[in-house]
Amino acid sequence: MLKAEHIKKTYSAGEKVALDDFSIHVPKGSIYGLLGPNGAGKTSFIRIINQITQADSGDIFINGEKLNPNHIKDIGYMPEERGLYKNMSVGDQILYFGELKGMSKNDALTEAKKWFEKLNIDQWWKKKLSELSKGMAQKIQFVVTVLHRPHLLILDEPFSGFDPVNANLIKDQIIELKNNGTTIILSTHRMESVEEMCDYVALINNSKKIIDGRVFDVREKFKKNIFGITLSEVSNDQFENFKNKYEIFNFSNDNNLISFDLKNETDQNNILLDLVHVGKVRSFDERIPSMNEVFINAVSNHS
Repeated sequence: MLKAEHIKKTYSAGEKVALDDFSIHVPKGSIYGLLGPNGAGKTSFIRIINQITQADSGDIFINGEKLNPNHIKDIGYMPEERGLYKNMSVGDQILYFGELKGMSKNDALTEAKKWFEKLNIDQWWKKKLSELSKGMAQKIQFVVTVLHRPHLLILDEPFSGFDPVNANLIKDQIIELKNNGTTIILSTHRMESVEEMCDYVALINNSKKIIDGRVFDVREKFKKNIFGITLSEVSNDQFENFKNKYEIFNFSNDNNLISFDLKNETDQNNILLDLVHVGKVRSFDERIPSMNEVFINAVSNHS
């Protein structure tokens, strides 16, 4: 769907580098997470896609075609700094932004009605934005973003301002859009959202991409051969022998259930063979790092 090749972007006459040789491929119909600390370059990249600013060098392609003004109508962009008019009624804003994207009034009304029902906001049509809470206004911004049925949806911190219930509601709508074929770029600091929603991820730090790929593969790359184990009916003597052989930490004993983590570089089958002599194995899981752990680890290694 979208391919960026060797993007470079600088500011202040080249003194500040926002993006340096940045390349990614966003497959069609996927949710692609953009992660990175503040100032890493995420927003600059999003602004380039939306043709708000231009790259110094490099190319972006959408469906194999070099990025051009005709692509704007196919993109829905929800910026972190929301862009609605406080003194205009919700309904008038919906129609106004729909027309800006080339929709007829009737088409915009039809789509708006569908989204207002989905998000339980039918009663807000005549209200001014200034009368709404931040979370309510966020829902309106989301509707404005998706109203024209964009093929590419770019969401910058879409859950900001939402309580957990409404954050889940928006998350469900994003996943439904993806399942219906929309390609989505998600820029967020919510690592749990990345794990729950994203198919692919790219991590940007200091203007450079430091890792990208499928979310599962990225997490796998940062695993440290640590296993979580829970045992019952433990033989104390055998457990002492086991502890002398392996590196054990995070030990706990709760109602005769012994739990601990173990670091091991060899075949996990060898661990299991040793464990059967120690006690009854209740659980045995490899610890795969969360995206939050990956984020901290990767950024620390490239600071």
